[in-house]
Amino acid sequence: MPDIFVVGGAVRDALLHRPVKDIDLATPEHAIRLARRITDILDGDIFVMDEERGVARVFFRTQEGEQLTIDVADFRAGSLLDDLLARDFTLNAIAVDFLADLGQIIDPLNGESDANDHILRRCSPHSLVDDPIRCLRGVRQSVQLGTRIEPQTLADIRRLAPEIARTSPERIRDEFVNLLSVEKPSSALRIAKAVGVLDVALPQVAAMTTDDWLFTLNAVERLNDILLAISFRRTDNTAAAFDLGMMVMQFDRYRKQLNEQINAVWANNRPNRSLLFLAALIYVLGQEKQAIGRIADTLRLSVPEKRQLVAYIQAAAEIISMETDDNLMLHRYWYRWQESGIGAVLVALAVARASYNVELEQNAWLALIERARSLLAAYFDLYEEIVQPPALVDGHLLKQTLNMGDGPVIGDLLSLIREAQVTGEVSTQDEALQLAENYLRSQS
Repeated sequence: MPDIFVVGGAVRDALLHRPVKDIDLATPEHAIRLARRITDILDGDIFVMDEERGVARVFFRTQEGEQLTIDVADFRAGSLLDDLLARDFTLNAIAVDFLADLGQIIDPLNGESDANDHILRRCSPHSLVDDPIRCLRGVRQSVQLGTRIEPQTLADIRRLAPEIARTSPERIRDEFVNLLSVEKPSSALRIAKAVGVLDVALPQVAAMTTDDWLFTLNAVERLNDILLAISFRRTDNTAAAFDLGMMVMQFDRYRKQLNEQINAVWANNRPNRSLLFLAALIYVLGQEKQAIGRIADTLRLSVPEKRQLVAYIQAAAEIISMETDDNLMLHRYWYRWQESGIGAVLVALAVARASYNVELEQNAWLALIERARSLLAAYFDLYEEIVQPPALVDGHLLKQTLNMGDGPVIGDLLSLIREAQVTGEVSTQDEALQLAENYLRSQS
C-alpha cells in the first residue's frame, strides 16, 4: 500500500469543526491508479483531471444519496513537505497520514494556528505569483471560513489581481462559481471588487457605475435573504422582517419544490444556486439575449447553463413588468419559460426588492408577492388547467379535418386552441375544431 495523506481543506475543516464533504488525498506517485481502486471500492465514477501531473477525481454517493468527491493527486513536489510548502494558504497546508494516526497532524507552516486565529496567510512570497487564480480563491475562502486576510497576503492579492487574466477561462469560471456558492455571496463580491479580482474575473462588472454596483450588491443580498427564508435551514428569526415574512406565508406550501430548483446540480457538477446569483449579479447590465450570452461565454458556461441564465433574467424582467396575472398571462409565461420560470420568480423578487426605497414600498412589494404566488400556484397546483392543458386535437387531426397542408399555421392553430382551453372558451374536441375553422375563415 503506498503512502496516502489527507491534505488541504478536509483537514482544515476537521480542525475547525466544520462539515467535511470533499476529501483531498496526496500520494508520492500513481495517484490515478489509486483513484481507480477507490472508485471500484466505492462503486463510484472517476474523472482524470490531469494525466500528466497525476490528478483524478472520484465521484460517489453515500447511502443517504449525497454526492461526495475525493480528489487524488501525486505530490506537487518531491516530498510531502515540499507538496505542503507549495500550496496556497497555510491553513490548507496541513496533512494527516491516512494509514496512521489521524489525530497526528503534519503542519510545517503553523496552519492550525492560523486556522484557529481566523487568519488567511499565503504559504510563501511565491504562492500567489506561481498561480494567480489563488487571489480569487483567497477572497472566497476568507468569506467562507470567516477569516481576515493577513496584510502581506492582501497586498499580494491587490498587486497580482491583473495576473488572473493569464489563467485559463475554465479555472476562472470554477473559482468564480465557488465564490458565488458561499453563504454570503454579496460579502465575497464586495471584497472581490475592492481588491480588484472581480473586474478581472468578470470584466463586464468593471463597466458598472457606482449606483449600478450598489444596486447589484443589494440584489444579490436580497436573493440570499429570500433563499434562506424559504430554505429548510431557516429559523424563526429568519423571516421576522415584514418583507420576508409575507413572502414565507405565501410560498411555504411550495418550499420543497422551490428548494429542489435552487439546489439542483448541473451535469458538470456546478450548482444551480450559483447561476441564480449570477443572474442577480448581471441583471442590471441588460436583459438582451446577446448581452447575457457574452457574459456566459466569458465564464465558459455550458450551452444549457447559458440558456438557463438568459431565461432567469428575461423571465424575471417579464414578471416585474406584468400588468395582470390572469390565467392567460400565467399560461403564456409558463409556456414560454417552462421550468426555468421557477428560479426566475426568485430573481424577480430579489431585483424588485433591491429597487425599492430604503423604506419598503409595502403595496408594491405585496402586489409582487401575490403575482409570484399566482405564478407558482399555476405551475404547482393548476398545471393541467393553466400551464399545459391536455391536447384536444393534434396537427394531424387539424390537417385531416380542415383539409390543410403542412405549415406554420398548424402551430398557430394549436396555440389558439390551447389558450382557448385556458380561458374556458373551448373544452371539447368539436369546439376546438370549430374554433380553428372559424379562425381560418376570418383570415381568408
